[in-house]
Amino acid sequence: MRIKAPAHLHAGNPDLSGDMGRLFGTVGFAIAEPYLEIEVRIGDRDKSNDEDALKFLKRLRERFDFPPVEVEIRRYIPKWVGVGFHTTLALTLGEAVNRMFNLGLSLEEIALTVRRGLITALGFYAVKVGGFIVEGGFPIDRREKVVPPLIFRGDVPEDWYFVVAIPETPRRTLEEVRKREDEILENLKKMPPELADRLSRIVLMKIIPAFVEKNIKAFGEGLYQFNNLLGQFWSDYQDNVYCCDIVNEGIKLMLNHTYTACQTSWGPTFYGLVDSFSKAQEVKSIIENFLRENGDGGEVFVTKADNMGMVVLDG
Repeated sequence: MRIKAPAHLHAGNPDLSGDMGRLFGTVGFAIAEPYLEIEVRIGDRDKSNDEDALKFLKRLRERFDFPPVEVEIRRYIPKWVGVGFHTTLALTLGEAVNRMFNLGLSLEEIALTVRRGLITALGFYAVKVGGFIVEGGFPIDRREKVVPPLIFRGDVPEDWYFVVAIPETPRRTLEEVRKREDEILENLKKMPPELADRLSRIVLMKIIPAFVEKNIKAFGEGLYQFNNLLGQFWSDYQDNVYCCDIVNEGIKLMLNHTYTACQTSWGPTFYGLVDSFSKAQEVKSIIENFLRENGDGGEVFVTKADNMGMVVLDG
């Protein structure tokens, strides 16, 4: 069984207050590049070229009985940079085992078993349906017991391009932060209700309507406002509004050339949005030069959205 599934880009979470009975919610995108490709085949023992695959396989075995398998990751999403490697791996591995051995599971049941996509469900819906995604958070008394509901999903226009930058310098530091993510989220301070009100209003009255109207300028403005305001809340847990100085300056530069600029998750990945491939290539070159001149370089690439989600390639 061979499956591919997209990475994703966060814009942020509209409600970390909980005073309305729900927490988090997520706004973001599935993207065509990078993507994860795995192959799962029957073997004589559980084996993989990645230790995280074995961890998720163990969680599946805690609930279901199936023969030993070999898991090969044939194409990687970068780890620990905020684009969804672990959630995407857990769900695609679960789906492969489900299909191979006719376990009859929904993707929601797989998510609950592997314990991914439950606090924020952007990664879950990027795998399931792709596109531009808004999910509604989880009831505060059912944390990690349900998959948050999808409240809006749309196909991203074919002529919208993301310029995605992954600076090299902060990656090692942020990897350590991300390994403590569960601890941080368990002890997260309460967001002031008025900030959650403002963030939610930006989503409802600017981001979603602009997307429906395919108004990339207003859509980009709303995404930046949303991501920047949320970054101010997260500043207690990261360097400042964004995760580090390089991302802070990179986002300022990106804003001069694109319709938006956002940090995804904890970073260090940040991204912009434009409406032509030639413009995307121009911005890519500008950001590559910036990263070379301000640190150890990094990876910059151009991608469209992925409007399909997970695809079974073979099996």
